[in-house]
Amino acid sequence: MGLKLLTLTSDLGLNDHYVASIKGSILKSDPEVQIVDISHDIVPFDTSHGAFVLRSCYKDFPAGTVHIIAIDTEPIVNFGGSDGSFPCIMEIDKQFIISNDNGFFGTFLGERKPDNLWRIDDVLSNPKLFKFPSKSMLVPAAIQILNGKKPDMFCTKQVGFKRAFSSIAVVEKNLIIGNIIHLDSYGNAITNIDFELFERVGTNHPFTIVFSRKEYYIDRISSTYNEVAPGERLALFNENGLLEIAINRGANQGNGGAEKLLGFKKGEQVRIEYTPRGSKDTLEELF
Repeated sequence: MGLKLLTLTSDLGLNDHYVASIKGSILKSDPEVQIVDISHDIVPFDTSHGAFVLRSCYKDFPAGTVHIIAIDTEPIVNFGGSDGSFPCIMEIDKQFIISNDNGFFGTFLGERKPDNLWRIDDVLSNPKLFKFPSKSMLVPAAIQILNGKKPDMFCTKQVGFKRAFSSIAVVEKNLIIGNIIHLDSYGNAITNIDFELFERVGTNHPFTIVFSRKEYYIDRISSTYNEVAPGERLALFNENGLLEIAINRGANQGNGGAEKLLGFKKGEQVRIEYTPRGSKDTLEELF
């Protein structure tokens, strides 16, 4: 069969027994599975956070990898007039993602479409499985796939999927308005403004990056952190092509990262104005 690679992304944390219980269940079912922890510090029930984290790294995994998303996993079956949310398997880029259809798939995909999508129906009639669905519903499906069973053999094809709210950068005349979508452990602020949009709107014009602490504007893009002196602020496009605002050699646990020193918060607006000048005068004209 070759490599059996399974990743875990969850909002379960590591202070309790939940993650260990899931891993034990996996290894009890198949001792040959290799488990990779992506993150267990997802904000509880925040599918957009989980989607961002997996989207940032899943392409580094080989074809055939199975990803379990243990975030808000309890299915909703005709509750309060809702059309429900059900455990599903999505195939994309020759990998499989198993999650409750609670908005995760829609946020992960953005404007893309899945290669295939299936609903795991055979678990919904067993109330006992609802006690710990990450372990009792998602893990067995993952094990079957890793052992060569096609989802068509134990699932039904699904066409639609739920979409959760996901902020996108908007464009106005000579202006991009985006938001901070993630603050990493260093305190670096990652936005939803990508390099392609930055280039397309700006066409090499000078610009100013403005955020809530407008006195700390930035008017150049760095290629690396060390292009500026330690302790200085910078903006760069990270390996996933997203605009990131950071403090070189800064970290929240040390002398302070961008989150701590610049007062960033998730969801905060970040603006890029393109102008023939791209100077402090331009910044003052914005306000």
